[in-house]
Amino acid sequence: MRDDILNAVAEIDRELERRKRSDRLSQYNAGRKKHKKQLAFHKCRKRNRWVFGGNRSGKTECGAVEAIWMARGNHPYRKNRKDVFGWVVSLSQQVQRDVAQSKILSYLPKSWIADIVMLSGRKDSPASGIIDQIKIKNVFGGISTIGFKSCDQGREKFQGASLDFVWFDEEPPQDIYEECLMRVMDKRGDIFGTMTPLKGRTFVYGEIYLNRKKNSEVWYEFMNWEDNPFLSKKEIKLLEGALEGASLDSRKYGRFSEGYGLVYPEFDESVHVIEPFAVPPEWQENISIDPGLNNPLSAHWYCVDWDGNIYVTAEHYEKGKDIDYHAERIREISRRLNWKTDSRGRVSALIDSAANQRTLASSKSVSELFYERGILVNANVDKDVFSGISRVKSYLARGNGKPDIYIFSNCRNMIDEFKSYSWGGGDKPVKVDDHSMDELRYFVMSRPVPAEREEPYRPVAKDKARRIRRLNRKIER
Repeated sequence: MRDDILNAVAEIDRELERRKRSDRLSQYNAGRKKHKKQLAFHKCRKRNRWVFGGNRSGKTECGAVEAIWMARGNHPYRKNRKDVFGWVVSLSQQVQRDVAQSKILSYLPKSWIADIVMLSGRKDSPASGIIDQIKIKNVFGGISTIGFKSCDQGREKFQGASLDFVWFDEEPPQDIYEECLMRVMDKRGDIFGTMTPLKGRTFVYGEIYLNRKKNSEVWYEFMNWEDNPFLSKKEIKLLEGALEGASLDSRKYGRFSEGYGLVYPEFDESVHVIEPFAVPPEWQENISIDPGLNNPLSAHWYCVDWDGNIYVTAEHYEKGKDIDYHAERIREISRRLNWKTDSRGRVSALIDSAANQRTLASSKSVSELFYERGILVNANVDKDVFSGISRVKSYLARGNGKPDIYIFSNCRNMIDEFKSYSWGGGDKPVKVDDHSMDELRYFVMSRPVPAEREEPYRPVAKDKARRIRRLNRKIER
């Protein structure tokens, strides 16, 4: 009898372990199957959030889990609802079956499924057919619906419904994206997408990555192969050897590329952009200006800490204004920052050497006009584009993989230019939206080449901010 009991207990333990192994969603939720950037995506409260990921970076996993959590009503980081209705949108029905549908089914225990409606194939073997809808038991007692759509059906097939969420598995056409925005509007639902940007700089590049409309609900994250802890280093090395150039940028890093690619692929908004903090006066270094009248005038205030790290702390960026306006704005921002001046209250700045030129339209150069208005500009700057770009790259990622330059989040135009600054033909960048990039080079070329330092040498930016606050408190006392 005792042996029978022990055998029965052992059999129960084996069954529980088997169920545990087969329940992929529980493993994912416990942290065994997700990495840090997936977690950041799930925790994000924005209603229009995207993952730009390389192939096999884990992007589709988090999209499928997000859809199931929302349908089940047990999302660990968001407000949950009963009777949720959402769509999963793929590029084609075949891609739906092979990717998004397969991933949803792999994370969905059969006990949660109330019904499956098929477009083709049998509901008792849904993985081999094309699913129209999956009815899922919601934890609040209702029935949620995940519907499957494909972009090759055309925009008309996306009309009429009122949705709680839409998950785009890969990038949709713009008209379908815009139609889906209408579908979630009345319920204040969510749009989320997981994609590898293989099509270059399409509407998603401007709408989401650059966020040109300044939509406060837009959020994105990049995922690359190194972010996925389940990819071996050997496998990554083999994949890297098979790709190059723009293809490597997209398929490994999930970056947008077009033609010759980005000038600064090293720029990572999550690393190089930080929130403003009180900068010690001793760090103030210089202002740098790229002048413009019809084109934007770009000016930034640069600080350098005791370890040689550059901080871009303030921005003036406007077009269609005259010298009087720009000079007053530069003085105003300098006063707000308590920026250093000479004995007569004048600020100094670097400026494009072209500002020294006089034209037939004016008897005075731009440099002279600024000088008369209290901005002591120095046009003796190094304008070698290739050398300047190389120097900026060395500040973005030094020898130990850490940056030497940080941009305050209020410098939005510089951040946007970093994200879009691209190579044209030959070794020259495209001369579009490059005004911040020009004056950044003027300043960086006035600095020494950053030394390669050991990682413990410099505390992270948050530690620096705490150290500065402690220093300020001591001064106040």
